[in-house]
Amino acid sequence: MRLAHSRAVADPLIVLDSCGSTNAELRARLAGERLGHLAALVTDSQTAGRGRLDRTWTTPAGSALAVSVLLRDLPADVDAWGWLPLAAGVAMTDAVAAQLSAHDVGFKWPNDVLVGGRKICGILAEVTPDGVIMGSGVNTAMTVDELPVPTATSFAALGASADIDRLLSDYLTGLRDLVAELTRVGPVASGLHAAAERRCLSLGRDVEVTMPHGETLHGRAVRLHDDGCLVVEADGAERAVASGDVVHARLA
Repeated sequence: MRLAHSRAVADPLIVLDSCGSTNAELRARLAGERLGHLAALVTDSQTAGRGRLDRTWTTPAGSALAVSVLLRDLPADVDAWGWLPLAAGVAMTDAVAAQLSAHDVGFKWPNDVLVGGRKICGILAEVTPDGVIMGSGVNTAMTVDELPVPTATSFAALGASADIDRLLSDYLTGLRDLVAELTRVGPVASGLHAAAERRCLSLGRDVEVTMPHGETLHGRAVRLHDDGCLVVEADGAERAVASGDVVHARLA
């Protein structure tokens, strides 16, 4: 992969022909390599990708872009770190939308990027002693037959050819700027709160949220709390959800 524009943003950019998990590989390199804020490790052949709840998957070589980014310059207030996955969701939504402008692009809370209601990218944040690693996988050249589930999509399935360098550099630049402003003035003054609400497809929808401890909440997602939680109105009361798997109800 020739990624000249991305190399100008990352510190540094590490490109691998193949690896198991980009998050695990980047984390393993923290002890022995100089990795600055916005260090990024990428491959188009990830053989042991990992998502929420330790789900794993493999994608055909060359069909998806896997990237993990190290964030070191973080808000002093750890409570603001809950906005980091949302910042990644906004940045990736904008990067995808820049090349798929004819489609409806947004993210499902907290950070699955959807195109036309189908998932094109998932994002996973991991906290380490050296910073936060933000891992993401974007379906690029994956054919319709290669899509893992009927609710997934890809650039190729949408009849588009992804410009990988542009996609990655747009994502890195957007993530860099959003995190910098979040660190400087917080989620509201930085505009991140408003930007996330504009792009969050969950808001105004009936949702089913499965919590980490197994409880299921049914209600309508109404807004994002100041800490980034999803506020769900259920049985006449509002409830802030910090984490969980969200399923959108079908629109009538």
